Amino acid sequence: MKVFVGLLSMVITSGAWADATPPTPREGVTPFIPLLMIFGVFYFLILRPQQRKQKELQKFLSEMKRGDMVITQSGIIGTIKTVSEKFVTLEVDENVQLKILKSHIAENAASLKETKTAGTKEVTA
Repeated sequence: MKVFVGLLSMVITSGAWADATPPTPREGVTPFIPLLMIFGVFYFLILRPQQRKQKELQKFLSEMKRGDMVITQSGIIGTIKTVSEKFVTLEVDENVQLKILKSHIAENAASLKETKTAGTKEVTA
């Protein structure tokens, strides 16, 4: 152990590390290229599709009318009976109506009807 400490102190005091040249910093924009590429991928894969989906939802909420079938954020499916500026009355079953905030509607249920019929198969015996 004493030998190791002695060698270590000789290397430190002899200036063996002082002869090494410091690394040169990169110049210009070169260090930022990977960061810019990561941001570009993040924008095109995450931010842009999310903005498009948000615009479509806002358009749907502004064009909602009586008789449209919708899905709420909590998963309740119903038909619109009345629409006001902030509230929507949904009929979820016969004579069962819910009054919810317009902002809590997640999507149009017409897409649900299309996928349901496309994915089912009739089995005959």
